[in-house]
Amino acid sequence: MTKESNMAILPLVIAPDERLNTPSEPVKVVDDSIRKLLDDMLDTMYANDGIGLAAVQVGVHKRCIVVDLAVRDGGRDPIKFINPEIIRKSDETHVFQEGCLSFPDQYSDVIRPSSVTVRYLNERGEQKEIEASELLATCLQHEMDHLDGLLFVDRLSRLKRDMLLRKLAKQRRDAV
Repeated sequence: MTKESNMAILPLVIAPDERLNTPSEPVKVVDDSIRKLLDDMLDTMYANDGIGLAAVQVGVHKRCIVVDLAVRDGGRDPIKFINPEIIRKSDETHVFQEGCLSFPDQYSDVIRPSSVTVRYLNERGEQKEIEASELLATCLQHEMDHLDGLLFVDRLSRLKRDMLLRKLAKQRRDAV
């Protein structure tokens, strides 16, 4: 537990782990337990130098994600998403080199729509929409894929995915 708050750093689920391939359940009621989960997810994301995190990555199969791009510049501007859904995506695409806290030190270029509109509930249970482009659009799509049991490596060619998974397996063996 941190001294400033009641938040906690949760253990990350690291690939390969079948929990990462299991779709998450919609949140039925936005209550204190969901708010605490979102706060704990942010604490966990910050502690691991991430910019986004899905609940499934801490072993909770709820449709919740947190994102904070400001941490890249030393700031904090978190956004909490409950039951997010993409309601519009651009035809235009872009390529970003993606990484994932569940795939430590592994990165690969992924092609995604360059902008999306996402409808979600905030931590007060209010319905919101956000229009996102560039890195925020990529981050939201990456985290929302987690909610459907999809991983960024699932968007790679078989050859690239297999190479990345072999590197991850070697990294785990070397760490033992």
